[in-house]
Amino acid sequence: LINEQVAMLALSRAQAPQLAFLRRLIEEVGSAKELIENAAHIRDIIPDATPRLCELLSDESLIELAEKEMEFIEKNNIKLICMGDKAYPCRLAECDDAPLVLHSMGNADLNARHIVSIVGTRHASEYGKELCANFVADLAKFVPGTLIVSGLAYGIDVCAHRAALNAGLPTVGVLAHGLDRIYPSVHRSTAKSMLEKGGLLSEFMSGTEPFKQFFVQRNRIVAGMSDATVVVESASK
Repeated sequence: LINEQVAMLALSRAQAPQLAFLRRLIEEVGSAKELIENAAHIRDIIPDATPRLCELLSDESLIELAEKEMEFIEKNNIKLICMGDKAYPCRLAECDDAPLVLHSMGNADLNARHIVSIVGTRHASEYGKELCANFVADLAKFVPGTLIVSGLAYGIDVCAHRAALNAGLPTVGVLAHGLDRIYPSVHRSTAKSMLEKGGLLSEFMSGTEPFKQFFVQRNRIVAGMSDATVVVESASK
């Protein structure tokens, strides 16, 4: 028998476009565990279930993978936050394509009163970096406790995280890969400091490589968990 967390982890392997549909199914059936345990006669519950969905729900390798991931999570002091948990970012939960699970490290309050995402080009100018640092310093002064969210990438992202740490604000990096690595690795010391005041967040299981499409995919989390997204500098396109 599996528990709810393992079931949610297994279902989270579905591609992002299916997440909104899976969420509705979980609400309809009552839990992710019920959904998987009734996979054999899912059409009795959901008559219009597609063959792809039936295949997904009855794929035992997904459960094995999820159980293995739970071992990794427990061993590495990672928190698994499932949709519906109190700790799940409430702003993100309002988005249709919000992930079913989030892997979290650190001590950030993902439901802080004020959350601002700051993103921008990887090739930031000195002016852009300065503007970013000044903006964060002003936020710390006028809206103390604001949580700064970004993607730990080169340029504006890492500038926003460092500015938050310098200003004493908590900051969270949303990663496009599993929490078993830091990419780019040159940002490892910044990431380590963030764990003490803020943290790291990912929808991806350990072992997930930082593929190009995952950076685009994670951007919905960066924007979705925040009150506002500030784009400091960007290419015109």
